[in-house]
Amino acid sequence: MTKKSKKAPPGGGGKQDSSSELPDPLKLRVTPGEAVSDAELPRCSIIILNMNGRHHLKPCFETLAELDYPEDLYEVVLIDNGSTDGSVQEMKRDHGWVRLIENSQNVGFAAGCNQGATASPEADVLVFLNNDMRVEAAWLRELVNPLVRNECQATTAKMYSWDGKVMNSAGGGMNFHGIGIQRGYLLDPGPDYDWPRKSLFACGGAMAMRRDLFENVGGFDEEFFAYYEDVDLGWRSWVMGHEVWYTPKAVCYHHHSSTSKKLPVEMIRLLQIRNPMLACFKNYDDESLRQILPAMLALALRRSYISSGLGDDRPFRIEHAGTESAGLLRGLLEKVRGAVEDMIPLKRVAAADLIGINDLLGNWDHWSEKRAQVQGQRSRKDSEIFKLFLRPEWCIEEETGYQELHRGLSQFLEIDKLFRGLTEPGAEPHK
Repeated sequence: MTKKSKKAPPGGGGKQDSSSELPDPLKLRVTPGEAVSDAELPRCSIIILNMNGRHHLKPCFETLAELDYPEDLYEVVLIDNGSTDGSVQEMKRDHGWVRLIENSQNVGFAAGCNQGATASPEADVLVFLNNDMRVEAAWLRELVNPLVRNECQATTAKMYSWDGKVMNSAGGGMNFHGIGIQRGYLLDPGPDYDWPRKSLFACGGAMAMRRDLFENVGGFDEEFFAYYEDVDLGWRSWVMGHEVWYTPKAVCYHHHSSTSKKLPVEMIRLLQIRNPMLACFKNYDDESLRQILPAMLALALRRSYISSGLGDDRPFRIEHAGTESAGLLRGLLEKVRGAVEDMIPLKRVAAADLIGINDLLGNWDHWSEKRAQVQGQRSRKDSEIFKLFLRPEWCIEEETGYQELHRGLSQFLEIDKLFRGLTEPGAEPHK
């Protein structure tokens, strides 16, 4: 299959905005300019990561080949992260128009995307797309229009589920300790998702960023490996004075988390516990971090305990210890039992949590240095960014003790005062 190019319809593709009367309590709505002409369109490199996703490649590339975008102004680059399922062979056999870069092992999403950016020096705009996507013809044109007009420096697409029945992402936010929110996830499509607005971050599954900005802010943080690298990049961009927009006319369809489902759950869990903390540590200013850090660590530890499977804690309680009246023989037996049973079962996800927490606490100087690099380029106050969080007080766990701790820490550390009036109304995010 080869790429095909078509003329753009007047005014761009997709439905026209019919939601002009919708309220915007956080004032995140934006008004984009006129559609960009072919002569103004930038050169783009669409970078796709793949690891054993051969079954996704055909539908993804079929739609990319039919983009409503001048053929000589975009290329598609696939970074293969050590696939063993025949992906590389299929690429060479069936998708020869796609530029293929092979890695001998999985270097991660963040490093792979940076690798694709480095390999595309002529691109004005870097576009990142998951391999388990299909896109509408106007997707790329609509994604880059605001960048050409210099209205913002990065954009994120409207993402539906693969069958289009529910939303997958309509911009991003997070709670105060870094748990990411894909706005609209698993909710029914509706007019509230049809208007452009500012977004804390661009979802790495379908986003565009000006190349000069990507390089200036440092690209994706490769130490994240995968997950939350897009939250960190978007938040960091806002801290440094740039803007990210959600562009609803750039439409695509997604098989959610199809790659991660193949990996051991504890590997994903480690990243999902650690990386939000790293993003918070790097991007909050000093005053905010001093309030957030104790709560962030306490809540992470509480989640670890909930997942630990420890169950009955009586063997650790001194009030349940034996007495001297039990006699010498019993005392000796207790010592033997203690020597044999000095280890207890711990669920792997809880161990992953502790390792993730220690990746920050056990490397304090390293992360403090990375934090200093971000803060040294700060040009926007935290108070100007907080409205982008959308649901700063959102509690991800249903467990009563966790909810009590979440609420209590927010009040005790006066975190609730930082985010007062900054909760977007509507349905709670999906847990």
